[in-house]
Amino acid sequence: MRWVAIFVDRPGALDIREREAQAHFDYLEQHRDQIRLAGGVRDHEGDPPDGGLWIMDNVTREDAVRLCEEDPFFTSGLRQSYVLKAWGYAPCYADVVL
Repeated sequence: MRWVAIFVDRPGALDIREREAQAHFDYLEQHRDQIRLAGGVRDHEGDPPDGGLWIMDNVTREDAVRLCEEDPFFTSGLRQSYVLKAWGYAPCYADVVL
């Protein structure tokens, strides 16, 4: 199953993001077979990230929750919340491989 996680950072926690960035990137690399695409999100181009988005593949909901909640950005208190949704391709993208 594919899952999308949309993360919201705690306001004013940019210092945590900067401090934990390398551990977070190492975590993403370690789980690259499950977290297929990831990146920061922001309200305006050029702003610092205030959240993130992941696309996970071939995981159960329980695995997706574990991946989200064991990420250093989550365990360090950067993440205020996240939403986890099952996700599928629109038919015209069926040939895209993540």
